[in-house]
This record gives sequence, structure tokens and C-alpha cells, in this order.
Amino acid sequence: MSVRDTSAPDPEVFAKEWEAWHRDKDARLASEHGFLAITGLHWLSAEPQSFPGAPGTWSTGPEGVAVELGEGEELLVGGEAVRGRHLFGVIPERGGVDAVWGDTVIEVAKRGGNDVIRPRHPGHPLRVAFSGTPAYEPDPRWVVTGRYEAFDVPRPTTVGASVEGLQHVYDAPGRVVFRLNERELSLTAFNGHAPGSLTLLFTDATSGVTTYAANRNLTVGAPGPDGTVVLDFNRATNLPCAYTDFATCPLPPAENRLPVAVEAGERIPHERGPVA
Repeated sequence: MSVRDTSAPDPEVFAKEWEAWHRDKDARLASEHGFLAITGLHWLSAEPQSFPGAPGTWSTGPEGVAVELGEGEELLVGGEAVRGRHLFGVIPERGGVDAVWGDTVIEVAKRGGNDVIRPRHPGHPLRVAFSGTPAYEPDPRWVVTGRYEAFDVPRPTTVGASVEGLQHVYDAPGRVVFRLNERELSLTAFNGHAPGSLTLLFTDATSGVTTYAANRNLTVGAPGPDGTVVLDFNRATNLPCAYTDFATCPLPPAENRLPVAVEAGERIPHERGPVA
């Protein structure tokens, strides 16, 4: 492997910082009502339906998502108790509202233009049995410097999803160009959660071999004044679909399939079988 070093941090400090980051990432994944607690992914229609792990009957229409609770049933929405019929209203794309039912949180959301509910129960076996995510040993050689190139205008980019037939549309503000294995490569970037940050969805030559086949994600901090960015592939993470079939994760755009092996970051979860 020939990866360009951007610095020479103390290996012990580097490893400890990575281990703390990885423990925190796994703790959030396996939190009481995190993704590993999801017990089902239920698609709503105009016809009221009941679903396992949720009270009442659920439907959607021009006014948005509604639930009709039975006698004695109650949800907490925004800290307020609701009974009978409750209208959640129109949920924005990639938005969501949480409704609490005992020790279960019911996520009411819109994904790919479809209204869904996902009950999250802390006793779900997937969460209870979680023992952490396998990963490559952290190595400073996988920290590289790149440059961010903004597009003239953000480009609407349609990508597939981990759920067959579902699509997501994101505005791509630019791309990140960098070098790995003596090759200049680039990844289309989407906006990250933190202001100014970027998220890079990608696959590479390890995908389906030692890393999850569908996707991995790398978060990059806000570019410097000259467009400089730092890519730490040791922090390439699995998305929730790597652990559960109840996630609707986006797939990388076609141009983000790297022709090199990125032997860094998270590997195939135990939940998907043995790691090579």
C-alpha cells in the first residue's frame, strides 16, 4: 500500500483517540432506542393498518400521517399525551417525529417519498446481543489530505437505497479529490450533519470481501479557506443497513465506487456473518 501521509502522530495517542471515537460510535448505534432497537419497518397507506410493536391503526393521506388509538391506548408526542385520533401531519423528506409508547419509541418518518413507522424497543434481540463492530487496526497512513472542489450550483443526485425500489435525492455541493495508491481519485460529496461538514458515501475493492458490500460512510470536516480537507479512512463507518434490514440507507452514487482497496475503518458486522 502506498498512501500519502499528512502528519506523523504518535501511534499510541492516535490509536487511543480512534478507540475512544469507535466506542462512542458503537454506543450511539446500540443506545436504548438506536438503530439496533428497531423491530420493524412498516410502510403506510391510505388504508388504516395495525402493526406489531405499535398501538392503534396507522394511515397516511393528503393531511399526513394519522393514528387511531384504541380504548385505553395512549402515546406521548412531544411530551403530551394523545388518545383517540392523532394527526402527525405531513412529515418532510428525511424528517421524523418520535411517539413514546411505554418503553417503545415509534419513529414516524418519511423516506424516499414514503411515510413509514419504525418501532424501537430496547429489548430487541439485535440490540441485546450487540458486541461491537469489527474494524481494521487504526493506522495513520490512512489519513490523507485532499481538496474540496465546489460545483457552480449544487447538483441534485439520485441514489439507490438499501430497500429495493426506494430512491433518495440529495443535493451534492461538490466533490473531494485526493490520492490513494499513487492514483488521483474523487468522491462526490453531500452535506454532513454538522454545519460545513461533508459526507462521502463510497465502496471500494474491499466491499463485499472484508467490508460491508453496499456502502460505507466517511465524514469530513469543513474545508479550509483553500479547500483543503482531511480524510481519515480509519473512521469510515457502516451505515445502519449494515446491521439491520429495517434501515433505508442511501447507496453511493456510481462515481463513488473506488477502484482501490481501502483496508481501513469498519468491517462487515458480526450480524452479517463472519469477517474475512
